[in-house]
Order: sequence, then C-alpha cells, then structure tokens
Amino acid sequence: MKVQKTKFGYTGTHAQSAGKIKLPPIEAWENQYKRDYAIKIIHSEFTSVCPKTGLPDFGTITVEYVPAKLCLELKSIKHYFLQYRNLGIFMENSVNRILDDVVRAIKPKKCAVTGEFTARGGIRSVIIAEYKKK
Repeated sequence: MKVQKTKFGYTGTHAQSAGKIKLPPIEAWENQYKRDYAIKIIHSEFTSVCPKTGLPDFGTITVEYVPAKLCLELKSIKHYFLQYRNLGIFMENSVNRILDDVVRAIKPKKCAVTGEFTARGGIRSVIIAEYKKK
C-alpha cells in the first residue's frame, strides 16, 4: 500500500516513529510499602498534535499502576506530559509510548494507561494500553 503525504508532510513513517522521540526521563522514588496497592494519576489537560492534520488533540490521560519498588514522582510526570504539547503524535501512539516510559521508569507490578480524547467530528476516542509483570 502506498502511503500518501498530506499537506503537513505526514507519511506512514511518522506513525512508526513514536518510540524514537526524545522525551525527558520520568523520575521515581522508593515505595515504602510491600503490600499491593493501586495509584491512579489523572492528567486532565493533556494535549498533543495530530501529525496528519496538524490539529490539536485534547484529552485526559490516566495512569493507574501497582508499584513494585518505585513510585512515580508527580512533578516529573507533569513535566513529561508537557513535552507532548506541540508534539506531532497519534493518540494511540502517545498512550502506548506513555505506558512504555512509565514501565521503563518504575517497573510496576502492573500498569494501565488510558487516554480519553475530546470528540472531533462527532468521534470520541478512548485508548487503553496495559502491562502486567511476568
């Protein structure tokens, strides 16, 4: 299948480049408890840019995880999310990239990242990516 370029210069290669985008590392702190418990972080002002249309994507990103040895540092994750503001990335790719980066940073027992994006053209997208430690 031939991929056509849009007026914004988008090609299929852009969709595959989410893992190559340089983002700041996510910081962590040591978990004080050995029992299982869940942490839910809700970022209701997430924004990025659709690489195909150049239009902004607005949404809520929820990171829910069961920590192992480390917990996410909130100021760090806030600064991490801000890096997406002007970034051309598909909603699906941003949710999966966030999951990859969170797992890399804290190696949780399990984690789910949900992106609930504002409707555009009558279509609302909810993307869920999950990880469970083997």
